[in-house]
Amino acid sequence: MTKARVPEVQSLPNGVMLNAYPDSIGTRLADTVALLRRPEFEGAFSLFYILPTFFHSDLDRGFSVIDYDINEELVTPEDLRQLDDLGIGIKLDLVLNHLSVRSPQFRDLLAHGENSAYRDFFIDWDEFWRGHGTERPDGYVDPHPEHLEKLFMRKPGLPILKVRFPSGALKTYWNTFYQKVDFDEITLSDFAGIDGLEPMLAETIVNHVKIAIAEKGYLESSDLVHFPDLQDKIIGAICSKRDYLGQMDLNAKSELVWDFYDATLDKLSGFGARIIRLDAFAYLHKAPGEPNFFNRPGTWDYLHRLRGIAKKYGLTIFPEIHAEFGAGIHEEIAAEGYPFYDFFFPGLVIDALDRGRNEGLLRWITEVREKGFQTINMLGCHDGIPVLDLRGKQLNGTHRPGLLNDAEIDGTVERIIQRGGLTKNLYGADGKKIDYYQVNATFFSALGEDERKLLLARAIQLFMPGVPQVWYLDLFAGKNDYEAASQGRTAGHKEINRTTLSMQAIESRLESPIVADQLALIRLRNRSPAFGGEIQFKGSGDHGLEITWTHPLASAKLEADLGSHDFTVSIDEGDGVRVFMTNRS
Repeated sequence: MTKARVPEVQSLPNGVMLNAYPDSIGTRLADTVALLRRPEFEGAFSLFYILPTFFHSDLDRGFSVIDYDINEELVTPEDLRQLDDLGIGIKLDLVLNHLSVRSPQFRDLLAHGENSAYRDFFIDWDEFWRGHGTERPDGYVDPHPEHLEKLFMRKPGLPILKVRFPSGALKTYWNTFYQKVDFDEITLSDFAGIDGLEPMLAETIVNHVKIAIAEKGYLESSDLVHFPDLQDKIIGAICSKRDYLGQMDLNAKSELVWDFYDATLDKLSGFGARIIRLDAFAYLHKAPGEPNFFNRPGTWDYLHRLRGIAKKYGLTIFPEIHAEFGAGIHEEIAAEGYPFYDFFFPGLVIDALDRGRNEGLLRWITEVREKGFQTINMLGCHDGIPVLDLRGKQLNGTHRPGLLNDAEIDGTVERIIQRGGLTKNLYGADGKKIDYYQVNATFFSALGEDERKLLLARAIQLFMPGVPQVWYLDLFAGKNDYEAASQGRTAGHKEINRTTLSMQAIESRLESPIVADQLALIRLRNRSPAFGGEIQFKGSGDHGLEITWTHPLASAKLEADLGSHDFTVSIDEGDGVRVFMTNRS
């Protein structure tokens, strides 16, 4: 009889976590550190999730990492030393699935082709699908339909990027997320060194190449078949003007990749990290005939191996995943001993405060407590508001309900859009849109820019089980930034919620009641021993909510009316019950 494996449980540290880019406040991380040293922030935060422009990166606001060295334009070792002095632990990202095309590993591949030490560091699309697809006339393997339909697409078309090796061979690499190939303008001077190329013919080729690149975004050898004697030299000249952008999927079957993960976790530990958020981990394990998203048991095998490496460096790894509540993936992650992001809470609290009803929140708090989930929760974050995560799902012929029904979810999405929110789409294997992915807005704007709602949302979050993570812009009641969104190009929808706050703007907002009251509640949660005790909660009618934390040294109670948005926080620190904050109309 096979003995069941007992998962090794990882624990999260206590305290409230700030979340920001290194330059979200002011211009460098040093400005945020200076803010955290102000009296208003004393005792407010124990943790700081610093987003990955902390490292050298080139796309997706840091999630296309070039290397995991400190980005010295934004971060210094002195910043990290001062955070340590403040008693603030750090959470950083490891983007598990991919690296930038500008990473040293991919640049080596482009430079040396088949002779590169990193020949297998990334996923050769054609090698991966050989025997499981059809060779296309234009030079790459098209997976058989039964495989293709299992692929989860993050963009239209196949997830591939074609690159040209020094030999002239075109290679196709797996590229789940963003990619782009740019050519600087091709001119006659680029062909000046090609012997035997007459000026008139050179001009014809220049025009031909411009059209081919404009139409397809890249150039193939077939575009130059009319110039066979000069083809190689012409391609060489053109490729000297080529530049790639993109996030290339790593080949986790290569031991070099695992050596890279080991060295990176060692480095992050050296920066003072305590928690490592695993971005895009569910895309890492790939196998023909399997989904390319969270396939099993491969994903678990990879996560457990990574946990073993992280343990050497005293790190807690934290897998990040979006999935419908009904899919139950959050339960699987917890059962394997990992904490997870509470992506259900933001949509639940918007629904609760808009409709004045408590049943969704009560159901979720009950589940968190009864199943002992370890979570990090939030209102807003650097990404969208994951309302669709609240859905149910059909599994093995049985419908597992969501935390809200579809009409309630659609209503929440529509209200956020009516209040100025933007959306991002998902695509099927045929390139057609299949759904929204996220709704993008600041949390304050998603609540209709109602300060009473925002303060109550913050109070509920801080009384929830789990580690509360606070997006810097929510703390300052930031509104949708449409100008930034319009300038953000491909990922513009995300920029609506990433406004950089100047030190002058911070100064002017610090005294506002919505900021001061949030900071008071945050300090209470971060300092009071009550939140290390036992939680009790109950509803009252359809819209009453009461949450109490009790510890031998202190207790704290939130009594809220989700319909009127009135609430009271009372505390007892051994000297009798007193009102800590009340917010009544």
